[in-house]
Amino acid sequence: MSDTHPRAAASTNFQLIFNDALNMYKKRTKNDLLTHPIAEQLEPCESPSAILVVLRQQVQGPHLSQNNDDRLTRWLDPIVNVLFAFSATFGEAVGSVCFRT
Repeated sequence: MSDTHPRAAASTNFQLIFNDALNMYKKRTKNDLLTHPIAEQLEPCESPSAILVVLRQQVQGPHLSQNNDDRLTRWLDPIVNVLFAFSATFGEAVGSVCFRT
């Protein structure tokens, strides 16, 4: 039997997967998501609604009609809520994924 708590092992695995995904993205696109300006805005967010506020600010403009905003909200809300719940499930190790590795 392992000494590692299942949740701690899952957090460690998730962190490894997350870091690998960030590295793969950077390799393919030549863009580092950790240095993107939105990363700094998202880091202090502690709720799905705070995350959604930041994301909505990124897409707002004269080109976005109310109808498009409603569709964006219907699409983004469940994604953000699921990802936030997923990160909370694994505890602080994932919930506050360190953007500075």
